[in-house]
Amino acid sequence: MAVCSGSAGLTPPERAELLTVLSEDADDAVRQRAENALLTQSVEALAAALAGEHPAAQLFRYCGSNLIDKPAIAAALIKNSRCPVQFLTSAAKALPTSTVQELMQDLDKLSSNRSLVAALAQSTSLTAEQRQQLEELLADKPESESAFAEAVGAIDATDEQRVTLLQRLAGMRVVERVQLALKGNREERMALIRDPCKVVQRAVLQSSRLTDREVETFSSMASLTEEVLRVIANSRSFRRNYTITMNLMNNPKTPLDVTLHMLSSITVPDLKKLAANRNISDTLRSAALRLQVQRTQNRTG
Repeated sequence: MAVCSGSAGLTPPERAELLTVLSEDADDAVRQRAENALLTQSVEALAAALAGEHPAAQLFRYCGSNLIDKPAIAAALIKNSRCPVQFLTSAAKALPTSTVQELMQDLDKLSSNRSLVAALAQSTSLTAEQRQQLEELLADKPESESAFAEAVGAIDATDEQRVTLLQRLAGMRVVERVQLALKGNREERMALIRDPCKVVQRAVLQSSRLTDREVETFSSMASLTEEVLRVIANSRSFRRNYTITMNLMNNPKTPLDVTLHMLSSITVPDLKKLAANRNISDTLRSAALRLQVQRTQNRTG
């Protein structure tokens, strides 16, 4: 009764959670008092309770049955790994766009929870690209060895190591390759950056074990997709490495809008080299030449 009346000295999230427990109490009087008190609890307090480490099962049931249309509740439910599966789809439909974007970036979480992926696929906030990534994660059929042969053949390893890696990759589902991309070694990342599935390629670039040297190599590879090069270019942490920036500028596969955007960060000597590089587009060469001339005139002026 102290919890129901608010005299128990609890924080708002603590009280909100305990009220959901008491709302299923065997005592009719306690249950009714708790149900009435719950009607006065803020969405913020219930969402904060859901964000705890071990929320009560009753809290999930109450929020999932009564408040799942509230964006804050939907986000708290779907972010909690203990959320019952039956609430995931409804929660995904009520998610704010910002939460969808945040979840789509957490490939470790997505590749470990098929139910979450299936639920997110029902969201109306997805871009076409994000929907494709989710569909790839839901795919169960492994790729053939031929899909990885060229990529594995290019890594620095012994023939025996290449054969072993090729056989492993060919037997893996997409979610397993995502996990390998996130947590594997350098050779595995070097092969998976050219994986047939875009979501695996993105996982490589999200790996906590990825080094600047590897990204320098990736940024110079004309065999990579434009999307991978765009992701590298859009990363502030990667662009802080000037070698990566220059590799992207000199890579004919880097999208033109990306290279033109980065042109202002290039030094005058390197602008001169870009203007003479016939492997890149004429548009980029001309823009580099104009900027070089402009900066040189400004200095002399």
